[in-house]
Amino acid sequence: MTSTLQPVITPEAVKRPGRWLALSVLVLAVLLVAVDATVLGLATPYISEDLAPSGTQLLWIGDVYSFVIAGLLVSMGSLGDRVGRKRILLGGATAFGAISVLNAYATTPEAMIAARALLGVAGATLMPATLALIRNIFHDPRERSLAIGIWGATASAGTAVGPITGGFLLEHFWWGSVFLINLPVMAVLVLVGVRTLPESRNPNPGPWDLPSVALSLVGMIGIVYAVKEAASHGPAWPTLAVGLLGAAALYGFVRRQLTLPAPLLDMRLFGSRGFSGAVLADLLTVLGMSGLVFFLSQFLQLVQGRRPLEAGLAELPAAVGAVAAGLLAGRAARRFSVRTVVSGGLAAIGLALAALTVVDRSTGYPLLGAALLVVGVGAGLSFTVTSDVILSSVPKEQAGAASAVSETAYELGAALGIAVLGSIVTGVYRDFPAPPGTPEGAHESLGGAMQAASTMPTAQAETMLNSARDAFVNGLSVASGVGAAVLLATATTAWLLLKGQRLGNTG
Repeated sequence: MTSTLQPVITPEAVKRPGRWLALSVLVLAVLLVAVDATVLGLATPYISEDLAPSGTQLLWIGDVYSFVIAGLLVSMGSLGDRVGRKRILLGGATAFGAISVLNAYATTPEAMIAARALLGVAGATLMPATLALIRNIFHDPRERSLAIGIWGATASAGTAVGPITGGFLLEHFWWGSVFLINLPVMAVLVLVGVRTLPESRNPNPGPWDLPSVALSLVGMIGIVYAVKEAASHGPAWPTLAVGLLGAAALYGFVRRQLTLPAPLLDMRLFGSRGFSGAVLADLLTVLGMSGLVFFLSQFLQLVQGRRPLEAGLAELPAAVGAVAAGLLAGRAARRFSVRTVVSGGLAAIGLALAALTVVDRSTGYPLLGAALLVVGVGAGLSFTVTSDVILSSVPKEQAGAASAVSETAYELGAALGIAVLGSIVTGVYRDFPAPPGTPEGAHESLGGAMQAASTMPTAQAETMLNSARDAFVNGLSVASGVGAAVLLATATTAWLLLKGQRLGNTG
């Protein structure tokens, strides 16, 4: 019956010759987002030096994008189901490129935070639309698994392309140039996508409920903000009030969805143990990893003294492992089982993070490179299979909303991870013993200490920097240990929740 409602799901569309070319456009959108996320970490020391943000502002620059995108993903995924996923993808890509210019030319920490927030609005349109279009272009489960593997592998490749390209640009141009690399990618995506992507939407979507949009945005931002503030500065009444407001908004959002005839998000999706288990696994996995990822570039550059390009190349094993594992994940899940592949991947990440707890300033690259490779393999296996499970659990017309739930888990995990694990690093760092006369800014961030050292006598500056670097590494070690515990617990949870879950074998 559905074949008469939307051209993209006719039998001819199942094997349409242009489906792989259409996929290439979708992975460009993924590349756009992945590159932007990774170059920010690499550019952080330069942003710290030029804009002189406080430690709190630096964390906001790092996670406000995730805050906004987490709050809007469900709304934008649902909007794509209604107005057309191709339309919202191309419009979002155009806005993403334009707002990247604002990021590049920000002159104050406040302007940078605002530009990152606007980028989150545009970014919220991209990821749900790409996964939803894959669900509607590829109807054969085996082809869809491969397409999702390529989609995930491209995201992982972006984590390598971003640091390497960004490292080259940072060595030759100012830090804003790392955001301008989005423009040519955006241009190709839009020009080719207009001609190759099929349009798809829910044939009977109902209205886009603006109160639900507001409740989702207020709820997600309120919860994540409260967690971040509590982790950074301890519990306080204003923080508690914001958290309670967020919780109340999310409660109202859920209640409203259960009463609407055409909800923004069908809450019955969570009745599937496989769907809920995959979403929870994604959220906790990213939470456990993201703090490490955010601070790793600073460790490589500011602690070990690597140049930006060298630091980017040092992170390459993670992307290589994720690309290789992502392409094989679907086949492995069918040969063994979904829970074996997902739980095994998560356990591998947890063990790799545990190995990083012994890192110190003089740790050689073999340990770092091996740990990053294992993290990449584990992430490639788990994320590819959980994405497949999530998409396979829902009807095609709800693909945008389901994809948005998957991406919300990812972005919420990233925001919480940077907030919690990042605050652990910052909290341990701030207490480092410093010689008399050390500027207060040195205790805000390691980048601030590097800047403060330039105004101090040589011997005093060297003593202060040694102490600051040791404290930063200690904080990174503690955060890695917490991340390892989260990942190992998540592996156990996934093993229980994904019991009996299988990927499809036929169309």
